[in-house]
Amino acid sequence: MKKRTLIHDIAKHLEVSIATVSLVLNGKAKEHRISDALATRVLKYVEEVGYKPNQLAKSLRTGKTHVIGLLVEDIANPFFATVAGLIERHALARGYHILYCSTENDTAKAKDLIAMLQDRHIDGYIIAPPAGVEKEIEALLRNGIPTVLFDRYLPSVPTDYIVVDGEAGAYEAACHLLDQGLKHVAFLTTESDQTQMAARLGGYARAMQAHGQPLTVQRIPLAFEGDKEHSVVAIGQFLEDNPTCEAIIFANNSLTVYGLEAIARLKRRIPQDVAVISFDDNDLFRLHSPPITAVAQPVEALAETLINVLLDGLDTTRLTPPDRQQIVLPLSLVVRGSSVR
Repeated sequence: MKKRTLIHDIAKHLEVSIATVSLVLNGKAKEHRISDALATRVLKYVEEVGYKPNQLAKSLRTGKTHVIGLLVEDIANPFFATVAGLIERHALARGYHILYCSTENDTAKAKDLIAMLQDRHIDGYIIAPPAGVEKEIEALLRNGIPTVLFDRYLPSVPTDYIVVDGEAGAYEAACHLLDQGLKHVAFLTTESDQTQMAARLGGYARAMQAHGQPLTVQRIPLAFEGDKEHSVVAIGQFLEDNPTCEAIIFANNSLTVYGLEAIARLKRRIPQDVAVISFDDNDLFRLHSPPITAVAQPVEALAETLINVLLDGLDTTRLTPPDRQQIVLPLSLVVRGSSVR
């Protein structure tokens, strides 16, 4: 096995100090008055021998790994996948790498993943938390590890978070349907009481009450989460039990996908028989016939804000820790053919 080249070997070969090699490799040659000729000679030799810094040793010296842990509900979900991709792009531009994990909204799994990432001494966390991880998040904060929540937050834990105005988004969606004269508008959600789901339900309820219309809320059991067939059947049963239902707002894009299949199985027409709006957009919704109206989340702004807030917390040059940042981003209703009669 070929012996690994060490920084000591490079310094010895070039007859310079280890400190000189280290400063050149870290881009600090000019500020330490190392000549361009010497810096070029160091970099050329490093490339020739294929030297790679020992990241573990470097992290032990600096106290930083330049790795961020990203915990989402499901990395395969289009919303979380898009946000994760954008976060990674912004993080790489700032010199950080991302470790992705899916919690599947499972408390025990989320706790295990946080413990695993702690063992790897990552620098900070971006988390869409399931319920029940309050103690773990509090422990991260006590240890001075920057942690930013998104999509939902934990009311009892004072931490940074970036969420969207789900209440306003659902309110606008319901008003859009009601303003067209539709009266029996249903809201299809899950049994989750997480903050983002509660906000969406609250917006729907406020709109219905403002228009003097009754609420029709159907909750899909948490046991069906991720179970396509059971969810499709449950939504189909709801439609059969509520033949006067004129429109449905689905509380997330997964429910919308299941709902579209349930509607197709019953041979109901969109929007003639039932109008449809999805909370969360999806590229496939534009290709559906008719295209699906959606409450679109500002994923680009969300990802950029998340990275900025986390890196603000990671900034070791600050004399005082940054103030808590609890940011609510606006949404937009993208009206397409599924909700217009």
